[in-house]
Amino acid sequence: MEKEWTLTEEQKAEVERQLNYLKRGVVEIVPEADFRKKIEKSVATGKPLKIKLGMDPSAPDVHIGHTVPLHKLRQFQELGHEIQMLIGDFTGRIGDPTGKSETRKQLTDEEVKQNAKTYVEQYGKILDMDKVTIYYNSEWLKPLQFEDVVKLAANMTVARMLERDDFEKRYKSGQPISVHEFFYPLMQGYDSVALHTDIEVGGTDQKFNLLMGRTLQEAYGQEKQVALTLPLIEGLDGERKMSKSLNNYIGIDEAPNEIFGKSMSIPDELMIKYYKLATDLPMDEINNLEVGLKDGSVHPRDAKMNLGALFVEMYHGKAAAEEARNYFQTVFQKRSLPTDLPETKWEGDESVWIVDLLVELKMMSSKGEARRMIQNGGVKINEEKVEDVQLQVEIEDGMILQVGKRKFMKLIK
Repeated sequence: MEKEWTLTEEQKAEVERQLNYLKRGVVEIVPEADFRKKIEKSVATGKPLKIKLGMDPSAPDVHIGHTVPLHKLRQFQELGHEIQMLIGDFTGRIGDPTGKSETRKQLTDEEVKQNAKTYVEQYGKILDMDKVTIYYNSEWLKPLQFEDVVKLAANMTVARMLERDDFEKRYKSGQPISVHEFFYPLMQGYDSVALHTDIEVGGTDQKFNLLMGRTLQEAYGQEKQVALTLPLIEGLDGERKMSKSLNNYIGIDEAPNEIFGKSMSIPDELMIKYYKLATDLPMDEINNLEVGLKDGSVHPRDAKMNLGALFVEMYHGKAAAEEARNYFQTVFQKRSLPTDLPETKWEGDESVWIVDLLVELKMMSSKGEARRMIQNGGVKINEEKVEDVQLQVEIEDGMILQVGKRKFMKLIK
């Protein structure tokens, strides 16, 4: 990064345009001076930068939180830069210890491959996958000899590893840390060496791993990458990071009505953050929306409905977004049943326990969940709330069951 590039006025304007566009929603750029220099070099030479996002294929369900770095990649893609999508099929066998309080179960080759396939399919809803180069880090990590691994490990001290918040907490509390977990950030950093990456994108929780790439690239005589960190999105509870395990997520593969309905549960104070990080809506529109919410000229409900429609359109298309909006307005605002209720033919007993019925219809995944839903007042039959967990339901033709706000089923005998 020593060379200073002589740019025309037009090229200088292009550098500023790219910098302003790419800084949207970014928490930190390490170091920012090098980020500018890399953009200047790219504009001066016409050579695209190599932008890397690493994926640990340990869980195949993509939610809105996962899409934050994807939107950043899309911005780079629109500016003509090269996207390196790195699937950690080798590192995935270990599992990223970031934020974990214990050693993670290692995945099988088959699990990793299946999860990676699902990720790629879902990421194609945001990125132009024809312009993405997909890499699997087993290509360069698997052939390493033990001598190579020792050389790699020599670039990092145990003290530096223990600076990581998750390792430090586990060490101080006496919880075990397996030696192989120390190799995860080393392997992720080595991925940047193998790919000659210019910029690596990741969440704020990935900062240690991203900076490892800079350390190892320097050790191997390469130009150091720039680390670009992005915020983590809180889930629908408004407090904890979006996660399927916490059931506070919006999955991009969920049904349109589910996506729209969940969007209406986004806390008011997080709405603008979702707009900025999880959509491609122009910043001037988002800024106007933010002003409108503050001065009261825009109702939070309307802003949320537009956000829900935007999410559905992004992942299911414009027609589905309009249908989801109409469905929500019909069911929740006008308090009437939807006209296109899903139907199922009932071939079981004429009299059935309500809990068994809900599980049999797959409206609830377990008897325990069904009991809790009933106790919380979330189950209705023909628009009448079910109060008794022990209720024996007499099946009638055309009977309508409702679970929560968004699940309906019409029974046909």
